[in-house]
Amino acid sequence: MAEDSAMETRAQEGRKGLPHRDVPPGLGLLLAMALMNALLYLCLDRLFISPRRTEDPGRCPHGHFRVGQMSSCSPWLSCEQLRTEVRQLRRVGEGAVKRVFLSEWKERKVALSRLTRLDVRDDFLHGLRMLKSLQGQHVVTLLGYCEDDHTILTEYHPLGSLNNLEETLNLSRYQRLNTWQHRLQLAVDYVSILSFLHRSPLGTLVMCDSSDLPKTLSQYLLTANFSVVLNDLDALPLVNRSSGALAKCGHRELRGDFVAPEQLWPYGQDVPFRDDLMPAYDEKVDIWKIPDVTSFLLGHVEGSDMVRFHLFDIHQACKSQTPAERPTAQDVLDAYQKVLGLLRDSGMSHTREML
Repeated sequence: MAEDSAMETRAQEGRKGLPHRDVPPGLGLLLAMALMNALLYLCLDRLFISPRRTEDPGRCPHGHFRVGQMSSCSPWLSCEQLRTEVRQLRRVGEGAVKRVFLSEWKERKVALSRLTRLDVRDDFLHGLRMLKSLQGQHVVTLLGYCEDDHTILTEYHPLGSLNNLEETLNLSRYQRLNTWQHRLQLAVDYVSILSFLHRSPLGTLVMCDSSDLPKTLSQYLLTANFSVVLNDLDALPLVNRSSGALAKCGHRELRGDFVAPEQLWPYGQDVPFRDDLMPAYDEKVDIWKIPDVTSFLLGHVEGSDMVRFHLFDIHQACKSQTPAERPTAQDVLDAYQKVLGLLRDSGMSHTREML
């Protein structure tokens, strides 16, 4: 009996399992601190570089669009739909080819572009063809068009063009984005668009509406998530140096330091400008302008001079007097992304040491 009782006692102790051990207070504090640091790092990552728009794997098929909170893709709006469903509100911009009106479609704000005058109709239709052919993450979303009425409907971006960047960043709601990280990311977006144009499905396209800095900035829109999209595609000539197909941006003489040297009249002031004598050029004119556009985008915030220092070599190459010696847009993009990653990681390491 005594032996049976002892066996039962051991069985009960076995069912109780191992005795409870208290976690030492010091170990618990260390675990809590480690968890807090991990959360801080994640938050800092989001502060340094905000979520960017990436290529949507569920992008609408060609001839369709989806904007805002639309759950499904819709076909491009027809002439009849533009006439009956779109309500024009007020003019928000005007260029040589188009007037742009803030409008409303199914309670959504949209941008309605109208031809300014018939003598630039070919430029208007060229821009429409480019807009239809180049739809994607780098180009403003097309919602519909009507060639008969000379109208184009696109997604509306209330922050406007890159010309408004400083004004936008001075608003209290956007001041947290006024950092070298976000500004450099805008420059990455800009060069990404050039790289896309130079290797587009249609061939190599030159961004001709870029005779000065304000004109260049006006071609790009700032989106709500602080990325950049190309908006104006009226002047995108196709070039192919190997076949001798080059371009000239307009029929008037270009002046100033912003345009590339090969865009300037080469025969001196004593020879009057003649369009038929002006040599043509290729996409490397876009590369020459990158440093000036990027300098504007970087501004003069803390850290921007450090970014300029790291970009000095690639920018010097962009300013080569010989077009063939300038890097490609993809080369510049690679350099920008390398600098962005390098400075972001070094800044993050310094922040973590402070923690």
